[in-house]
Amino acid sequence: MEALPKSRLLRFVEQAMHLARRAVTRYSSKFSKRRYTLHQHIVLLCLKVRKNTTYRTLLDELIEMPRVRSALDLEELPTPSTLCKAFERLDMAVWRVLLNLSVTLLPTNGVVGIDASGFDRSHASKHYTKRTKLTIQQLKVTLLVDTRVNAIIDLHVTTTRKHDSKIAPSLIERNTGKVAILLGDKGYDDQKIRALAREDGIRPLIKHREFSPLHKAWNARLDADLYGQRSQNETVNSRLKRKYGTFVRSRRWWKQFRELVVCCLTHNIDKAF
Repeated sequence: MEALPKSRLLRFVEQAMHLARRAVTRYSSKFSKRRYTLHQHIVLLCLKVRKNTTYRTLLDELIEMPRVRSALDLEELPTPSTLCKAFERLDMAVWRVLLNLSVTLLPTNGVVGIDASGFDRSHASKHYTKRTKLTIQQLKVTLLVDTRVNAIIDLHVTTTRKHDSKIAPSLIERNTGKVAILLGDKGYDDQKIRALAREDGIRPLIKHREFSPLHKAWNARLDADLYGQRSQNETVNSRLKRKYGTFVRSRRWWKQFRELVVCCLTHNIDKAF
């Protein structure tokens, strides 16, 4: 009987395990019980986001996934509380390292778009929110997306309505070596952003708000084909919400931030094959 080919899920698990081994040590400390490795925890947490499910449902499905368990070297499954505590222990710095490593899996070209979107902080039915006139508070998520392969290079998350022009500088400074051309809409029309980008060797391609004929003339001179690639940001925002959900499941703000970084990491790994 011929061996079955590897599924996309199995390839995802193997790629995530490869990144985890590059990013962190096997155990968190010398006092660890050594029952499960950090690598296994990281992959299981990514798998939870990829399947857009809960800890309990994920572990229940893993019972019927012997090839995935074998790839993870799991002889027994952890409890839901074990994964929950592992997510609390893994710092944001670890997830950002993993996100940076995931970008190296993709052939980026330095043409990067910046745009923001909203994610609900809790889940409620549309019918219920409409009947009760309830407003669900959102997280503002700003993504840096490479337009060639739709890789997420970096992200910024805030619970406030901070203006786009105040968010962009920190993203630019963190990713100067990965960005050659920065594409942005009129929300990023700020001379400080343009000056900062040029200082770091980045070409800003940002539309001007049209307060005068001169601004209209500058917008008319933009490279339309190149600037049109900014629409890839909308594609990535849509893909994240369709595949991984429009809301975050965590209740605490710092865990919500981490969950969104894991979501972006999962997206990059999915795009790598």
